Formats: sequence, structure tokens, C-alpha cells
Amino acid sequence: MDSPEVTFTLAYLVFAVCFVFTPTEFHSAGLTVQNLLSGWLGSEDAAFVPYHLRRTAATLLCHSLLPLGYYVGMCFAASEKQLYYPSQTPETWRAFLLLALMLPAIACTLIYYWSRDHWACHPLARTLALYALPRSGWQAVASSVNTEFRRIDKFATGVPGARVIVTDTWVMKVTTYRVHVAQQQDVRLTVTEAQQHELSPDSHLPVQLLTIRVASANPAVPAFHIRTHLYRLNSTEYGELCEKLRAPIRSAANVVIHQSLGDLFLETFASLVEVNPAYSVPSSQDLEACIGCMQTQASVKLVKTCQEVAVGECQQCYCRPMWCLTCMGKWFASRQDPQRPDTWLASRVPCPTCRARFCVLDVCAVR
Repeated sequence: MDSPEVTFTLAYLVFAVCFVFTPTEFHSAGLTVQNLLSGWLGSEDAAFVPYHLRRTAATLLCHSLLPLGYYVGMCFAASEKQLYYPSQTPETWRAFLLLALMLPAIACTLIYYWSRDHWACHPLARTLALYALPRSGWQAVASSVNTEFRRIDKFATGVPGARVIVTDTWVMKVTTYRVHVAQQQDVRLTVTEAQQHELSPDSHLPVQLLTIRVASANPAVPAFHIRTHLYRLNSTEYGELCEKLRAPIRSAANVVIHQSLGDLFLETFASLVEVNPAYSVPSSQDLEACIGCMQTQASVKLVKTCQEVAVGECQQCYCRPMWCLTCMGKWFASRQDPQRPDTWLASRVPCPTCRARFCVLDVCAVR
């Protein structure tokens, strides 16, 4: 059996990692800096900039206290080590305690520096000061940001404390310890990477995640990327993002963006049809143009392969090959409930010509 100190170490390590990176379960349970200190932080909607000035400082301090919390916990979990008497503890533990005390001290010093002159030294305030008019200060710019954030037409994605926000004037990325801000009128946006994932944990459908580089024309404003998992944009939100942005989004070479859920579904539909049994066209039968688009040759045939002929909801279709793969996929998608994308692949729809019901497993490529 594991000793109490090993059990405590593993448990505290899991807690510390989850407290820093904050998974959904911790958000739901309210175990976040934002929730625990909500009374002091105030409302993000009421004052976006002051809220994040305090939030970043509080987060830095809370995270710096985690090593000290571990040491205090070990004083009880391993009482035989007598860690509450530092002078009698092994040198390794004394060094750890020194580090655990130094981290909060450094954090407090940095926070004190940030808070000088009404937070004028904070990185967020210094970035906003770059956009201030000659006779105004960063507070005037902060007031503009606060006002625009309160509008309901802003674009926002991500969880609290880790979001991408676009207003009429600003592009902002909220991270654990920092808030990146750039003005829309002087930014250059480039999609640098597009990653395709077969299944999304939320919708159980394929999802494409985009990495967008936001670079300001002002060299003093550092460029930033929307690139980590929490800040990646689901491609189904891409159209909404483009509508809110004034600057065009350029794509780097070889980056392909799927702009709708339908595009992602068609790609998955095609990949599933590829592994289905193929249908051999009789030599006496000629393939004609797809009656859906009239642009390509018919390339799929509905053959009941999911179950035995007399079993299940699917029915045998006796139509000759009349549709191309893309048009059949679009027909399949058009019969689905747009509010339930997680059910699309498992559903059954009628044949577009004879109305025999079929599923994805019954769509066979012709050869």
C-alpha cells in the first residue's frame, strides 16, 4: 500500500495541475481563481479591463502559493519527517521550502510593481497606452474597451479566463496571466495552421482547429497566436469571426479551411463510403451523369450491407447508380436535424429517388 506522503503527493499534483490548467470539471465545481475571488475581482461585464488587471495578479499569486501549500500539507501527511521544524529537516526539504517562500515573494513584488500608479505598469495597461491619444492616458482606451465588451454583438469563444474576443475595434486574447490586445484597424491576420480531428469530444463529429496569427502594424505591440487547444477556433465559427473582423484573414500556403459543418460532414461521409464494400457495375450498364449536379459521373449505389435483407430499418434500393458521392452526401446531410449533429452519422434517410431507407453503411462506391 502506498504511504500517506506518496498518496498526498499524487493527489496534490493532480489538484495543482487541474487548478492551473482548469479543466471543465473544475469550472463546473467553481474551483477557479475567478470564482473563488469573485467578490474582489468584480464583474467582467461591468469593467473588463479592471477585472483582468486584478484577475491576472490574483492568478499569479494563487499559483505561486501552490508549492507552499504542498509543503504545509506534507507537514501533516508525513508528520514523522517533522517538516514543521525546518532546521531539523533534510537539506532537500529546506531548499524546497526556500523556493516555496520565494515564489510568492517574487509574485507579490511583481504585483506591487504592476499596481503602481493605478495599475499603469501592468502589461495590459502598457499595451493600451500605445493606443492612447497624445493628451489622454491608457484609462481612456480602457474605457473604450469596457464599453465595447458590454455590447451583445461581440464575438467570443472559449471558457472564462481563456477566450478569444473580437469587438468592433479590438481583437483580444485572454490567457491565464495576460490579456493580448490589438486594434482591428492595424492588424494583419493569417491562418498559419489548420488541424483536422476525426472526432470532437463535444459533438462526436470531425472538427477542424485553426491557428491564427494576429500581428499589429505597431511594432511595439507584440504579435500573438490563437493556437492552444482552448483558444483554437472551431471552423464552424469561422464565418461568424470573419463577419466581425474588418481586416481580411489570409491563409498561409497549403492551409485549407472548412467553413461549415456540412463540409466536415461530407469529408467524413466520403471516408466512410471508401471502406464500405464496392459495387460492381454490370458490363451491360453504362454510368450516366449524376442527376443531382449533372457535372460528374454517377459514382455510388445504395446496397443494403449493414444487416441482412429482411432485418432492421434499412431497405434494399433497386435504383441504378444515379448519384455522385458528393451529391449523395449532401442529400444525406439535408435530411438531418441541424440541432443534433451528433446523430447524423447514425441516422437513416430515404433514397432520393425510390425512398428506400438507407444508412451510411449502405452507400457503396461503384467500380
